Amino acid sequence: MTAAPPHDWLVPDWPAPARVRAVCTTRAGGVSAAPFDTLNLGDHVGDRPADVAHNRARLQAALGARPVFLKQVHGADVVGLSPGSPDGTVADACSTTAPGVACTIMVADCLPVLFTEHQGTWVAAAHAGWRGLAGEGGRGVLEAVVESFRAPAPDHQAPEAIKKIANDRKPQDLVAWLGPCIGPAAFEVGPEVREAFCDADPQAARHFTPQPAAGKYLADLAGLARQRLHRLGVASVFGNDGTAAWCTVTQASRFFSHRQGTAVRGGSGRFAACVWIDGRAGG
Repeated sequence: MTAAPPHDWLVPDWPAPARVRAVCTTRAGGVSAAPFDTLNLGDHVGDRPADVAHNRARLQAALGARPVFLKQVHGADVVGLSPGSPDGTVADACSTTAPGVACTIMVADCLPVLFTEHQGTWVAAAHAGWRGLAGEGGRGVLEAVVESFRAPAPDHQAPEAIKKIANDRKPQDLVAWLGPCIGPAAFEVGPEVREAFCDADPQAARHFTPQPAAGKYLADLAGLARQRLHRLGVASVFGNDGTAAWCTVTQASRFFSHRQGTAVRGGSGRFAACVWIDGRAGG
């Protein structure tokens, strides 16, 4: 990073290669006014465009890499990023082999998932709300990211060594980090959410706790993601363990929460999780 970030931003504790960098922002460090105070990175939530642009510039200065912002739609599409990729591509996940390009996911209750692999030649980020995580027929955004990792590198200008690595990739080579999201004590859902997961995998039922109200459950979004990743063969999963410190609702003074912010503050900004390859780093 080229500028010191606010002290309470999260730096993932995961065994990423030295050249792979990652960070998860908080509410701190920006210029937006309430209810978007202060580091709102979302340009679609009603904040002043000039403030959002200022906040995004601060993020880029802190990363020392260019964050690419997607238009997230709760789907499962994955886009490959290059240095010239524009902001606003419709997708809920992105990947890159290009140094200096930060795969960036904005959230405010949904789960951000960051990926790399042991050699540090590829990184990716996914937006995993319940719809994108569940997907259709058991194939959601995490499955799409792992599929894209296993496919040959799409950039025909990539070095031959990277192309060969891409052809030999296996899910066991991946490392994932789960960021903050709405926690299992706050995420009340209806039967359609439970069915979306359990119809594809009955083992998902253990991540839903029945509530006194008929048809209501508390769902563990991070637990569901961890289960999906393990089923895909991604054994190295770090970060969000479902405890209160990771919950965007109970920690709404630190993280943006759409559910809490809309009800209490009249609106909510977006924080971001970013992962990138630092071309200046060794390893």
